[in-house]
Amino acid sequence: MNALTEPAQGIATGATSIPAAPILPLVRHFRQILLWPLRVMPGQAEGKHISNCWELLKTLEEGCPWREVKGGFGDPRNFRERHYKEFITFLPYVQRFLYGESEGREGQIGYGKSPIRVFRRGDIAQMRVVLDPSTPPLLFQIAHVDLYFYYDIDIIILVVEFSANDLPLLLVEDVLFKVGRAYPGFWEPNGQGGQCPYRVEWLSATGEILAVSDYENRDKYLQFTCQHRSPNVSAHWEYLLRPLALYHSDREAAIRYRQIEYHRMPLLAYLSFSDPQNLTRGDFARLALVTKAGPSNTLPYSAKELAHFEERYCYDKFWDPDNPALSSRYLCCGHAFVVVGKASQPFFVDPETGLLGQFRHQYFVVNLIAHFQKAALMLFSEWLVVAISQLDVHDLDSVRAFKREIRRIMATFLRFTERYWFHEVSDQAQIRDLFRLLTGHLNTDRIYQDVSVSVKEMNHFLDSDSQRRQANTVTRLTVVTTLGLVATVATGFLGMNIFDEADNPPWVKLLILFAVLIPSSLLVNYAVAHSKVLSDFMEALADKRLTWWDRAQILLRIWREPPEKATKP
Repeated sequence: MNALTEPAQGIATGATSIPAAPILPLVRHFRQILLWPLRVMPGQAEGKHISNCWELLKTLEEGCPWREVKGGFGDPRNFRERHYKEFITFLPYVQRFLYGESEGREGQIGYGKSPIRVFRRGDIAQMRVVLDPSTPPLLFQIAHVDLYFYYDIDIIILVVEFSANDLPLLLVEDVLFKVGRAYPGFWEPNGQGGQCPYRVEWLSATGEILAVSDYENRDKYLQFTCQHRSPNVSAHWEYLLRPLALYHSDREAAIRYRQIEYHRMPLLAYLSFSDPQNLTRGDFARLALVTKAGPSNTLPYSAKELAHFEERYCYDKFWDPDNPALSSRYLCCGHAFVVVGKASQPFFVDPETGLLGQFRHQYFVVNLIAHFQKAALMLFSEWLVVAISQLDVHDLDSVRAFKREIRRIMATFLRFTERYWFHEVSDQAQIRDLFRLLTGHLNTDRIYQDVSVSVKEMNHFLDSDSQRRQANTVTRLTVVTTLGLVATVATGFLGMNIFDEADNPPWVKLLILFAVLIPSSLLVNYAVAHSKVLSDFMEALADKRLTWWDRAQILLRIWREPPEKATKP
């Protein structure tokens, strides 16, 4: 049976009643994937756009924990069925974006290599999390830590996947709510970072502590933000991205990064239960909207706010509270993508070709595409803001730099549209519907339209400015040509030479040449400097409604007004 139509894949509609005394649910298998989009700021060429910035990372072979991942398409012996199922899920143009094309018999004539480069570090094996000082630590197994680079777009995405078994739902809700925080939003009275874990540790395979969070270091965050007008990041996230460095960091780095979105990292979560239909509407609301943990018989928000919860945030094609066979549910709010299902169903827990495998591959890729598109569009918006903020219309060098930057942004945006922008990623109904639900919550279509309009308006401004300057140039040339025409006709009528200097020595001819050239050059420069007024005078001559006195008054403006004012466009 096709995996995408098998009932065991189920999705949920949502129970509408909340039991008074619910049984505490236990998550049999919990898996979470964090996605952290960041903007790349090359450190040694600050402000310079680099199409393939991962090359800077590859030069740091010694001491660099990141190594490029070739993927399942490198060696046919390592190509698994899960790679095949992932590949055929997507439409051909998305396949070329994700995986590129191999060379044909006549060499490379098609799309070429994928514009995505993936780097992975293998030194981090576990994550130990203390949610609150009063709770015991939780130990999660790290599946992988990856860094995604994109050709021609200064965006990287950090991906961290971790898992654990047999956790109470309340703890899972707390992990979803707290772990993916780049920095605290505030501090509790006891000094703990608000809505953040009390402590996070990266552990090696031998149990050695590699890095520890510092959410409680209030002075560090306040001083950094005050000094740089930019938020800092926790020490364990800063360690994870090394040798990359934060943009305002004092540490030397070939690649620098800065935050481009909210400090809460987008996430995917997979939760298997003994019986997911025991979950209440309040449980599903907390999972879908990633809110604080709470009792199952309560709602995280008001009943009015959640009146349309099922329609807006739930994909219930395979969920039916009255049918135990339909026990899988997809929840999505844009920031989070959560899959809930039954642990006893083989298809739901199959890590190779079942729903767990799809979660780690197809659904991960769908979320990766959507969040990359949003981050890239926000990057274009930042580029436009920086370009316009540095424009000084009275400074010719500033205008030229603005034109170059806008043309670069427009060319990059066109390449982004053709290479990275998709409205549809798959013809498979479930993937197509979930991608639409995800991008609808992320509002990427509206952001794309806003950026597209802004880029076109900037380009229209450049075209209008160029046309205006060309018109002014034509006006000046017309004035000079008209004045020169009078002298040419007067001195060249019937080939007449007023002065016969043909028999004079060469040095006399040179003196005469300079005697004529210098005044002529001065006259041309004077005419160009006052070309605006002279152009107005020529238009006045052609206007029969004006008297000769009015025309003379326009001509006299040459001497009444300064040249700067007279020639101001």
